[in-house]
Amino acid sequence: MKFNEFNLSAELLAEIEKAGFVEASPIQEQTIPLALEGKDVIGQAQTGTGKTAAFGLPTLEKIRTEEATIQALVIAPTRELAVQSQEELFRFGRSKGVKVRSVYGGSSIEKQIKALKSGAHIVVGTPGRLLDLIKRKALKLQDIETLILDEADEMLNMGFLEDIEAIISRVPENRQTLLFSATMPDAIKRIGVQFMKEPEHVKIAAKELTTELVDQYYIRVKEQEKFDTMTRLMDVEQPELAIVFGRTKRRVDELTRGLKIRGFRAEGIHGDLDQNKRLRVLRDFKNGNLDVLVATDVAARGLDISGVTHVYNYDIPQDPESYVHRIGRTGRAGKSGQSITFVAPNEMGYLQIIENLTKKRMKGLKPATAEEAFQAKKQVALKKIERDFADETIRGNFEKFTKDARKLAAEFSPEELAMYILSLTVQDPDSLPEVEIAREKPLPFKPSGNGFGGKTKGGRGGRRGDDRRDRDRRGNGRRDEFKKGSRGNDRFDKDRRYRNRDNKKPRNTSSEKKTGFVIRNKGDK
Repeated sequence: MKFNEFNLSAELLAEIEKAGFVEASPIQEQTIPLALEGKDVIGQAQTGTGKTAAFGLPTLEKIRTEEATIQALVIAPTRELAVQSQEELFRFGRSKGVKVRSVYGGSSIEKQIKALKSGAHIVVGTPGRLLDLIKRKALKLQDIETLILDEADEMLNMGFLEDIEAIISRVPENRQTLLFSATMPDAIKRIGVQFMKEPEHVKIAAKELTTELVDQYYIRVKEQEKFDTMTRLMDVEQPELAIVFGRTKRRVDELTRGLKIRGFRAEGIHGDLDQNKRLRVLRDFKNGNLDVLVATDVAARGLDISGVTHVYNYDIPQDPESYVHRIGRTGRAGKSGQSITFVAPNEMGYLQIIENLTKKRMKGLKPATAEEAFQAKKQVALKKIERDFADETIRGNFEKFTKDARKLAAEFSPEELAMYILSLTVQDPDSLPEVEIAREKPLPFKPSGNGFGGKTKGGRGGRRGDDRRDRDRRGNGRRDEFKKGSRGNDRFDKDRRYRNRDNKKPRNTSSEKKTGFVIRNKGDK
């Protein structure tokens, strides 16, 4: 369905056309007509499906710009999502003259109060900052006609339920409520019953929770081998833009440092970063000045970055819903993407829970060897040399070295000179600095229900986690062994029993407890 088929004003349609949008996405096609009719809507859709326009366009359509009142409130889980929603709403409502303000923690509340006093028709904010402004009487909600809860499941996961209820209690009952969530746990359903009036349900089918455009893989790997496994894979795949997810802030910091040491242009974001640095890192990532963004789940909520080709789950997420949000960062706007999850042997049961939620099985992926990574880096270097030789600007500088080049050509063969250039460009795998990432506390072995942490049969393919936790049973009943190959690469050895030697709780050494992050050169003791 095309946007000009909706009952939208000429001002909105002009901005939609200016943005290059023609066809509505499924969530937009189903939500916009209902919202324009004034109905309450519960929309289940993953990130990157166009939810902001789905609730934003009908909300903007109803704004009366001649009235200097706040008529709509959008509650978002993170600063990044609040800022991005504000920017998109402003863009679509610009011709109509709609004033949109964003408020969130980590920035000056005085400046935000000043912005609100200067006028706002729509306010987008995080729960904590919204409550703070309400208590200061700087944000008045008596004229709110439309309330939007964006990524509601994430707000619940982050512990914002009480804050959300406190905010909703201050909004007029005679309002329209639009709620969006990637997943639909019971707590979200209760919000619908308690605070919404006969809501219409717009649901993306469970099989579509993870888009078909994302190829989903997993690699079974010991905790201490994860980093080398991931960086070798990156060398082979050469992702254009990649996001690496770590479970904790410490993990993000260590992964970022390790990736930089290995030559990747990487930066990390998590909750402890000040807002200016977060925005600078995200800007560099969007502009292509970085290849890899390392993030915690919370810090990455609401990120709207086009062109992400790979998502690497260094740590399997603690809850299956987070997996949906993670891989939603790639496979956008009709482009394909890849997600690779690194799973410790004693975490295989969590894989099944994720697959049960997404209705899609991940494919086992063979880890890349050091030799494969080395060959891939050589190919990259050769292509760069070819591109540089085709660049007239670069060739224009050659004349400066004519005399020296002739001298070298007289002393060495062309083959020797070429080998020397390549040796400077491509680092030998044996000379790479060794990076050790501190162990994180492993997830509880037995998962439960639709979440983690109790009793279940667990495992992949219905295997029992309690008495067959050392097996990786496939759907056809065969038992697989995952073991070291003769050349050092891991492989699946069919029809053999897998014995998990890592089920024992790892013991941290005193040095691990103190520092955790270690860099060594090969051969150091």
